Amino acid sequence: MDYCETMRDIIGNSPLIIVRPSVAIINNQGEILLNRYKGGIWGLPGGILQLNESVEECIKRNAQVDLGLTIKSLQLFGVYSGLELYTKPEDGEDEYHIVAIGYLCTDYEGELSPDENQSIEAKFFKFDQLPKETDPFIKNKLVELNGEF
Repeated sequence: MDYCETMRDIIGNSPLIIVRPSVAIINNQGEILLNRYKGGIWGLPGGILQLNESVEECIKRNAQVDLGLTIKSLQLFGVYSGLELYTKPEDGEDEYHIVAIGYLCTDYEGELSPDENQSIEAKFFKFDQLPKETDPFIKNKLVELNGEF
């Protein structure tokens, strides 16, 4: 059982603060990698920080397991929190507040191979051709990031 599941057993559906490291992986053509669970919203690869794990280890673990990529180096892009990252589902499900830690990566190895067991889709996109189903918060941050290239 992971940390969030353990905490949910204790606190039920009450708000939970989740640390979510994410990474903007940029390929040699200047395209950004987005992923999603089939039929969902496109976003940046990342995961939920587990106990005894650094944010960098979390990113590297998720990139390897979910996408088949080995992250060689990371550069901090930003730390985000606030009302935009608070989720309170209408159906009474779990409430959570995300603290997002964004990194940039242009140095990675491996062949992109999304984990089909988790129904993950992943694809590189040009910054000016992001899918309309991209998370609005992520899309705004990618506009900022695109200015760096």
